[in-house]
Amino acid sequence: MHLAAIDNLEAYLPKFGLTAFRYGQKEVISTVLAGQDCLCVMPTGGGKSLCYQLPAIVLDGLSLIVSPLIALMKNQVDQLQALELPVTFINSTISLAEQNERLTRMAAGEYRIVFVVPERFRSGRFIEAARTAGIKMLAVDEAHCISQWGHDFRPDYARLGYFRRILGNPTTIALTATATDNVRRDIIEQLDLNEPRTFITGFARPNLFYEVLEPRGETQKAEMLLQFLRETPGPGIIYASTRKRTENLAELLQSQSKRRIAVYHAGMLPDQRREAQDAFMEGRAEIIVATNAFGMGIDKANVRSVVHYNVPGSLEAYYQEAGRAGRDGLLSRCLMLYNASDLHIQRYFIDSAYPDREYVAQVYDFLRGLDADPIELTQQEVKEAMDLDLSAEGVGNCEQLLEGAGVLERLASSQNLASVRIDSDLPTLVDLLPKQAKVQRKVLREVERLVGQRRQELIPFHPNRLQLDDEIDQPSIMHALHELNRLKVFTYVPAFHGRAIRMISRDLPFDKLDINLEAMERRKSSELQKLSQMMSFALSGLCRQREILQYFGEQNPPHCGHCDNCRQNSIGKRPHPGPLRAPTEGWSGEGTFGIGSLREGEGTVGIPSEGFVSGKSLEAVRMILSGVARTQARFACGKNVVAEMLHGSKNVKIKKLGLDQISTFGLLKHLKQLEIVRLIDALISLGCLQQEEIIKFRPVVQLTEFGSEVMKGKKPLKNPLPIPEDLYKNICGEKITVVKSTSSDKQSIPTVPGKNDADLREALKSWRLEIADEAGIPAFCIFHNTTLNELVCQRSCTIAELLEIKGIGLARAKRFGQTILEIIAEYTSSPEMD
Repeated sequence: MHLAAIDNLEAYLPKFGLTAFRYGQKEVISTVLAGQDCLCVMPTGGGKSLCYQLPAIVLDGLSLIVSPLIALMKNQVDQLQALELPVTFINSTISLAEQNERLTRMAAGEYRIVFVVPERFRSGRFIEAARTAGIKMLAVDEAHCISQWGHDFRPDYARLGYFRRILGNPTTIALTATATDNVRRDIIEQLDLNEPRTFITGFARPNLFYEVLEPRGETQKAEMLLQFLRETPGPGIIYASTRKRTENLAELLQSQSKRRIAVYHAGMLPDQRREAQDAFMEGRAEIIVATNAFGMGIDKANVRSVVHYNVPGSLEAYYQEAGRAGRDGLLSRCLMLYNASDLHIQRYFIDSAYPDREYVAQVYDFLRGLDADPIELTQQEVKEAMDLDLSAEGVGNCEQLLEGAGVLERLASSQNLASVRIDSDLPTLVDLLPKQAKVQRKVLREVERLVGQRRQELIPFHPNRLQLDDEIDQPSIMHALHELNRLKVFTYVPAFHGRAIRMISRDLPFDKLDINLEAMERRKSSELQKLSQMMSFALSGLCRQREILQYFGEQNPPHCGHCDNCRQNSIGKRPHPGPLRAPTEGWSGEGTFGIGSLREGEGTVGIPSEGFVSGKSLEAVRMILSGVARTQARFACGKNVVAEMLHGSKNVKIKKLGLDQISTFGLLKHLKQLEIVRLIDALISLGCLQQEEIIKFRPVVQLTEFGSEVMKGKKPLKNPLPIPEDLYKNICGEKITVVKSTSSDKQSIPTVPGKNDADLREALKSWRLEIADEAGIPAFCIFHNTTLNELVCQRSCTIAELLEIKGIGLARAKRFGQTILEIIAEYTSSPEMD
């Protein structure tokens, strides 16, 4: 490679159909070509693939690309082969003969780029071929999978540092779309990178509108989702936390929506998942409802919306999934439907991912008590046989820990053996088949050779090892074996589809096993902290994009000006410079979008953006902390009971527990119970309170050491309360002037139910559109359709009544309240007027 190539990198862009580099790409590519290791953190759609593809065609020699997804791998290879580049992949989708041929050609230097999954490094032949070829560059995509602090840790990634040393420490580029500071350090350490440069670019996504809604329960959550889909045309992804929830949501949407729906989750068969993904990618399905198993490597530019129906487990996962929207640079919506009950699901996932000691011991005792070798039980079957209060994935994690302790070996599904039996003394069964069944006849001959004289006996074998012509691929062999099962004297038993287990030791007591449970507890604590940060993000009244950027390590980023919180806090406070517009080609990821960047403190209506919590808000905080301390001294109470006590509820349960007799009873009676619960959630996210499950899925709220210090005034509460503006106003006692209605006022204009509803709705929509056009923002940013529908239904007469409608806070009431009341009055009839 000549230095001139580095100086003229633009000359390679036309080969990729590009005219210019995106922000940060050229610097990353130049670093790799200069022979320096680097870590590239670039969001989904930011152009990571070019950062290793372009160097690979410039360098003289082989570049090895490690990727976790076979489907994505094939797509990239197809694209590069279309550019007439010598590139291939080696994975389990091709026959063993084809794998061997590609390994031979790789060792001979016939390829410039080879894509592999990390599991390929288990093969000694592959490593030898790679060493013979001489690796010029190693690219590790989705590098966060290497870190146990990442949100998608994979054990095979953790071995890449060792294999990198075996391969002679080639220049290495690690790439990921999401990585916190801890994960970045772990990636560098695990891969043993040599003084790498770190590039973090383009995390700001100015075309994404982040918003969070808080439904009161499942019914309202479903209604909000349906309304959102009516407002948001175009392709969309809906993420749900469980397989069952995806299926239930898909049924709901198919019955209540005209959109074409697909479902995707890990419980489906591979062909079913492939069909669902292809339907979405090709536009045959407009909406795909999926678990987080869907999305890695999905390159669909025109996704207009991503909905998190359930709260994800971390901001990394949220940002990566939300980032699949708007990759074409056009305005797209990212909605999270937050409900605190979703946190129990995520807590269950964390408990399963990091099972307690007793679960690991129970699984070990169960497995070593079985006589089978290998043990062919799926994780779900083990769970059901033991009646464990643990997910199937949790059982798998127990098995993984036991494998690390050296007492068992988990066989890859590709190692599982099938078996065959021939119940006939005929010299051959081939004559029983029609002559046109050529593949079946060839497969049967090979099986008969394999069985030999061992008739009437079940013979184990591996279908990959049948000595057949190379032109007969693996799917054809499997199909032929299934068809041969139709013969009464031929029995084929497919291989076990799970990961079979071979016990290495059954005699060691569990206490003698070398399992690092302390390290597991540290990782579990880290995951719980991430979940707490996710909750804090959902409850926050601050700029959403700013909080994301700060989470990923950006110092003092500006407000985005266009998330739900920025919109709410800016309406009526500052002019809008112009309409929303898509970023221009080659957008760098810097700058602002839409209504512009809010400086710290600008455009807010009362929530302090920095500085200590003080005044009446601090008083309310101390009341809550004191209330928790006093209830904790008597009983272990959940946050709803604490809220009832602080509100002064006359509930029988409160009296029965004697909580109406403690000094904090009714101290926050001016707040609603739901508002107090919201404050408790905020204090949990700030570390003043914590929840502990003394009884499974019955969390109680407790005072932390830090919370105790804040309560006693020994430590300040530096971070702002992550609460909405209207709640902050209620705490501080700020009121707006309203006209109180009387019973006689109510009777003077009796409404006629349903009268002029359509006209009133259209009038409100026209007014909303006019305001939105003036502000240069989408109409839904003024009011959602759900708010307009409630205005039509309620036909409020006063500002006070408007404030009872969800979606109308103090800022909107001040700005638009009088106009809305005038429109309602104009379209509200009385009997005398008809």
